[in-house]
Amino acid sequence: MTFVRQSGIQNKLLRRFPEDAFDLLAPKLEPIDLPVKHSLVLARKPIEHVCFIESGLASMVAESADGKSVEIRHIGREGIAGYPVLLGVDRTPNSVFMQVPGHGLQVATENFAPILEHAEVRKLLLRYVHTCELQLAHTALAAAKFNTHQRLSRWLLMCHDRLDGNDLALTHEFLALMLGVRRAGVTDELHILEGMHAIRSTRGNVRILDMLIEIAGGCYGVPEQEYDRLIGDRARRPVLPVHLIGNAHHRML
Repeated sequence: MTFVRQSGIQNKLLRRFPEDAFDLLAPKLEPIDLPVKHSLVLARKPIEHVCFIESGLASMVAESADGKSVEIRHIGREGIAGYPVLLGVDRTPNSVFMQVPGHGLQVATENFAPILEHAEVRKLLLRYVHTCELQLAHTALAAAKFNTHQRLSRWLLMCHDRLDGNDLALTHEFLALMLGVRRAGVTDELHILEGMHAIRSTRGNVRILDMLIEIAGGCYGVPEQEYDRLIGDRARRPVLPVHLIGNAHHRML
């Protein structure tokens, strides 16, 4: 396999790998298409691969004993699916699957384990785990202390951080999973944000216009700042005012 140079990699963690560590890992990385609903981690099943997401958006979902489920965090090009293996865990009750299609670079778990012996890689990936835990903590904070349209604004901003452009291919089913509400409740909350001129919602798509950061308030920003501080290279794209949309090239660098 001819492997793309590290400078062509979109995944933020792989871009931060020391050159010698990346050279060791690169021959073991396999390009993979990631269609909608593709499973990256199955609940309570051995984690066979770690996937560095290059594009698209994955959901980590928690499910109760009686079958209720809710999304607890996003994974995009800033991270990896299967990160419990970094902590010596071979399986998890949570599942991870694609919500927005894309592609990635996966490596078999047994081939990934040796790279963790590299001190700088281990430090980088443990910092990433810290940011994952912080994102989970702020999901709980948002659910307990913020209203639904603020929480929706937070999730939309998190999606926007991980996807190209201002049009987000998000279904009502996905938004309901994010918020832990019924689909009818999602429609109501989207109408609230449309009334604030923050978004434009059509079937299967949400266009980001303006003001979502102000609407989300304190439930968005702390985990993102911590990622920037510890890992960097995330280059969060600004939410452009509506009059600038379409006149600029939007891409996470």
